[in-house]
Amino acid sequence: MAAKGMTGKLVVLVTCASRAQARKIARAVVGKRLAACVNIAAGRVESVYRWKGKVERAQEVLLVIKTTRARYAALQREVRRLHSYTTPEVIALPIAAGSKAYLDWVAENSRA
Repeated sequence: MAAKGMTGKLVVLVTCASRAQARKIARAVVGKRLAACVNIAAGRVESVYRWKGKVERAQEVLLVIKTTRARYAALQREVRRLHSYTTPEVIALPIAAGSKAYLDWVAENSRA
């Protein structure tokens, strides 16, 4: 059950090494109804992060995934299965409010 003021829907952010990898993950999670929609950001994002004691920089592709809290665990497993990174970024942010019609559509299209 969603917390008071929350919708039970999530926006999940995932960075990918390439546009091909981003498309593969997007098609898989939508195809398996783990997400209703995935936006693939048009331009590459520059990521700066610490990895194995060093500050690194990489050009990545950002996925913005819309799903439900109920489908998140399965979505995360699928992203990790398909992703090339040892520790992929998979961050879920709760959607506090939104268009009822859109949120209903997310729920309908993320059902098992």
